[in-house]
Amino acid sequence: MAKTISFRQSPQAARARKNRTLLLSMPRASADDLALRVHVALDALSRGCGNVHAAQTLTQTMILTGFLAEAGYGEATFEQMQQAEADISGAFDRGRASGEWQLDDAAAARFAVIASTYDYQLQRAPLWAVADASDRLDRFVSGESFDRVIRKRA
Repeated sequence: MAKTISFRQSPQAARARKNRTLLLSMPRASADDLALRVHVALDALSRGCGNVHAAQTLTQTMILTGFLAEAGYGEATFEQMQQAEADISGAFDRGRASGEWQLDDAAAARFAVIASTYDYQLQRAPLWAVADASDRLDRFVSGESFDRVIRKRA
């Protein structure tokens, strides 16, 4: 019977594997799952069948798309993001007031561009960029400055 060779798992080797993984893009199935959620939320809001969760999904997607574009993955203009913010704010206002969660045709078309850009970004951006954008979003949601750099100890 052959004897197996055991390899020691050094912290440096584990860290090197993790660092190499962060250079890769997200697995296709994960990227597709995230993008599908955004497209479903957009479809629901464009048909007038949306809810607060769909609006929150589009809001988070808008912010993540901006962060990833800022990091050099995909394109998003300040004006595009500003208009999308106004569109989704209007949807939140109408939804809270009347219970009707909807985007008009022009707003839905603008968010379709954002959703397509996000889909592209998830397929092309390395995991470190997606993780960084997600961390920035989490800091923003918790009320911290999303521009603050977090320094981790080694």
